[in-house]
Amino acid sequence: MSKPTPLSGFPELLPAARVVEREVIASLSRTFELHGFANIETRVVEPLDRLAKGGEIDKEIYVLRRLQAGDEEGDAGLALHFDLTVPFARYVLEHAGHLEFPFRRFQIQPAWRGERPQEGRYRQFTQADVDIVGKDELPFHHDVEVMRVMVDALDALPIPPVSFQFNNRKLIQGFYRGLGMPDVTTAIRTIDKLDKLPAERVAELLVSDAGATAEQARRCLELATIRVADTSFVEQVRALGVEDELLDEGLAELAAVVEGCAAGGHANVTVEANLRIARGLDYYTGTVVEIFMAGYERLKSVGGGGRYDALASDGRTTYPGVGVSFGVSRSLIPLLADGVLAGSRAVPSAVLVAVVDEESRSVSTAVAGALRARGIPCEVAASAQKFGKQIRYAERRGIPYVWFPGAAGHEVKDIRSGDQEAADPASWIPPDEDLRPQVVRSSSSTEEKKQ
Repeated sequence: MSKPTPLSGFPELLPAARVVEREVIASLSRTFELHGFANIETRVVEPLDRLAKGGEIDKEIYVLRRLQAGDEEGDAGLALHFDLTVPFARYVLEHAGHLEFPFRRFQIQPAWRGERPQEGRYRQFTQADVDIVGKDELPFHHDVEVMRVMVDALDALPIPPVSFQFNNRKLIQGFYRGLGMPDVTTAIRTIDKLDKLPAERVAELLVSDAGATAEQARRCLELATIRVADTSFVEQVRALGVEDELLDEGLAELAAVVEGCAAGGHANVTVEANLRIARGLDYYTGTVVEIFMAGYERLKSVGGGGRYDALASDGRTTYPGVGVSFGVSRSLIPLLADGVLAGSRAVPSAVLVAVVDEESRSVSTAVAGALRARGIPCEVAASAQKFGKQIRYAERRGIPYVWFPGAAGHEVKDIRSGDQEAADPASWIPPDEDLRPQVVRSSSSTEEKKQ
């Protein structure tokens, strides 16, 4: 068999890198659970017609087909989900009779999207979503709560600093309505292109596509330039002289989100009101957010979300929600590739129990059993080589301790420092930092890693 060719866009992590991913997922889960969010996992396939409902992602969907399916069967009408929102909406509808509303859920799963692979964009990737869904109504205070949960969750991660940039669709829509814009929806989609196109070109598109006058386009761009780390944006928007009830409501909601997420202080997270953020998807109806990672602005946003007043509906009941998603793969794989993050070792073993000779292997196995019974990960040496070779084997695998059984007593060696001491398998424990593999963050700056 020839050497396999890697599949572009389907990243596979080596064990030490997988340590980082698992710890990040575990940390996110701990924070979500601390806030009372229940974990769910949805199936990986959904009906194709449900996934293709939006009409804009048809080419990105991976469709399932049985190899032996007859011509009359065609495809199975099923496809892999490309995000976690569509399956969650279906889940709520399907299980509504068994759920207590407001339903608080988090979900960390892979998704599949057939787009062109590039840094930060993969065909298979893991996302972490957290949402609160109501039945017919969902009070605004849940917007603040959900956003604060993700702020806390990312603040606890060993990644570079992240910036939460908030806006509110009511604010944007009310401002455009107050200006008399003829096509508010198109104007929002056009403003969302500011991170890809120069302001002059966006102004031209506002005129040509959204029907704005040159003056209206200028005022839209004025709004989009407001970006502050506090609630002073309220006065700045007021100074633009536009009045509308929906604008007032959006300003109040955005101020509450910014204040709520900035409260308490965070070491690794900053919060801003950025009135350029629009998120072009039509289903957002209030709070919107995009998340950016310092030093990795080239990835664009590494997370985002907002309020959607019609996540799902069965014709009788509507389920509004608010949620935010973090791109686990999108963020971590570039950090791992740049050496910003790494696992302290590739194996879970904290101890390698040496084997004196094959006749006494059972003694080593008994020591390993005693250590495991107290939660200390360990393994027994593969062969009874000279102790020097067994130590080098542990070094190559990153195992910090080697245990030497002996008839007169046991000893354990820290192979990093060379210290060796007598030890009892029934009571010895390693330091907490050695018990499990750790995430190691490079002391070099992210910018240095990029150069």
